[in-house]
Amino acid sequence: MATPAPPRWDRAMQQRLARGEEAALGELYDRFGPLVYGLALRILDDEDAADRVTREVFGHIWENPDAYDPRDGNMRSWIATLTQRQSVSRLRAFEAERVRSGGQRAGEPFEARVREANTAARADFIRDSMPASIRAALNLAYIQRRDYRQAALELGLSEVEARRRMRLGLQMLATAMQHPGANGGAR
Repeated sequence: MATPAPPRWDRAMQQRLARGEEAALGELYDRFGPLVYGLALRILDDEDAADRVTREVFGHIWENPDAYDPRDGNMRSWIATLTQRQSVSRLRAFEAERVRSGGQRAGEPFEARVREANTAARADFIRDSMPASIRAALNLAYIQRRDYRQAALELGLSEVEARRRMRLGLQMLATAMQHPGANGGAR
């Protein structure tokens, strides 16, 4: 099965970056900076470290614009993957330093923390990427504690449609648990 063509914006941005257009990097940062910082913060739970990862990710993109291949998927997912890998790498480096300085052994609790952080970051990415109509139904059900009947009323939908949107949103979020990156390793 062929991979669908990526959006024109992604292809054009990759080409602009490859030509060394500084304005392209600024535009890319404006569009994806909050995503990168948010994912890094979710994994690292440290604002300074998330800032560093954000700079490192965009630095890597600037220095290696051909690393993105539009045939492999959209730029947003590629940037999220870079962020996840860099964040997990930094988290492991922090843990290794802590173990060296304290004489403690790294172990399963740390790896469980890495898996949990990866899964949470992936779930956040999926939630933020889903269509607003599905996100709204999930928000009503799981944040505001509405049942599907109440959500249908508030959204102006049939009960069947409200249930469908909630189910679809949950199925999308379930992929965070099944994603290869969720096991603590990079894809």
